[in-house]
Amino acid sequence: MMSEGRIHSIESFGSVDGPGVRFLIFLQGCKLRCRYCHNADTWRTDGGTLMSADELLDKAERCRPYWGKNGGITVSGGEPLLQIDFLLELLRKAKQRGINTCIDTAGQPFARKEPFFSKFEELCTLCDLFLVDIKHIDPDAHKSLTGAYNGSILDMLRYLSDINKPVWIRHVLVPGITDDDEALRKTRGFIETLQNVERVEVLPYHSMGAYKWKELGVSYTLEDTQPPTADRIKNANDILNGLK
Repeated sequence: MMSEGRIHSIESFGSVDGPGVRFLIFLQGCKLRCRYCHNADTWRTDGGTLMSADELLDKAERCRPYWGKNGGITVSGGEPLLQIDFLLELLRKAKQRGINTCIDTAGQPFARKEPFFSKFEELCTLCDLFLVDIKHIDPDAHKSLTGAYNGSILDMLRYLSDINKPVWIRHVLVPGITDDDEALRKTRGFIETLQNVERVEVLPYHSMGAYKWKELGVSYTLEDTQPPTADRIKNANDILNGLK
């Protein structure tokens, strides 16, 4: 039975969300409340535009000539795992069309319980690459930053390592919150326990999405936080990539 997903937006030519040029599909809905979120308008699970997998893939294929050998689609959000049934249908059909697939997820909905886990296992057979945020390695600091603990996120990363599914790990660098050297080294220590990490990326904090919080009537608590300096970005990159 054909289903529809709640789609926040699409972007035809993404260059930083997976290998090559990507067609980006942002799904609606997220349970995390990251203090630096620049897509706060994706939080509501009942928002967005209903679209079918075929509609999205037809749009994506119009851009296929620009993908090169490494490009494809990246499904982001919001949190795409919240719409796992639709995500499965989308990726099944993408694979039938020979399209490279990537999922950008925070991993928070992950659980080794049914019915979710069997669906996730199938998802892993259809997804070529996972992009996964480690927002903070400390559980309490993670809860303060996002509203939830990080146990399920780290467990998902362990599972992806166990099945040797390629992963790129990302870390948003927020001065005074996620740029502590000790926490960065603990994050690196965790990454070193994984067997499947192809890349570790530092994403410098920015406040370009703060206006969305105001439009939603939600207080933006990082109003006075400045982007990290080039030195702090290099420092985080060096630590997370095991260079210092």
